[in-house]
Amino acid sequence: MTAAQPPTAADELRGAGLRVTAARVALLDTVRHGDHLGVDAIASGVRERVGHISVQAVYEGLHALTAAGLIRRIEPAGSPARFEGRVGDNHHHLICRSCGAVADVDCATGDAPCLTASDDHGYAIDEAEVIYWGLCPGCSTARSS
Repeated sequence: MTAAQPPTAADELRGAGLRVTAARVALLDTVRHGDHLGVDAIASGVRERVGHISVQAVYEGLHALTAAGLIRRIEPAGSPARFEGRVGDNHHHLICRSCGAVADVDCATGDAPCLTASDDHGYAIDEAEVIYWGLCPGCSTARSS
């Protein structure tokens, strides 16, 4: 008996109702194997895999993948958008004020505690973002030296 194979990027695209193209497969793989990448880094990664792709095509592909729930876009204040492959869970982010490094941090108190606002003002809340700001270990050490 063989173990079930995880779905390929192409399978996931089809499952999300998206057309499978080499560029979309490369986008999904680049984001999932990267670390909170910006558009320029994603475009470079896609070009390494498939050759030329315009920045506009990268933006369009990222929009489609985000809308389909295959990747997540985060927009830290004062920073360009970044993309990650970790979706479907309640995790937050740590961002270094000095170097801009981003790290995932699991929610410490449960599945979706941030979805209960003290006053929802009538909104049907379905998502909350928490970003912790500070200095990463490398920048903290550099400042104290």
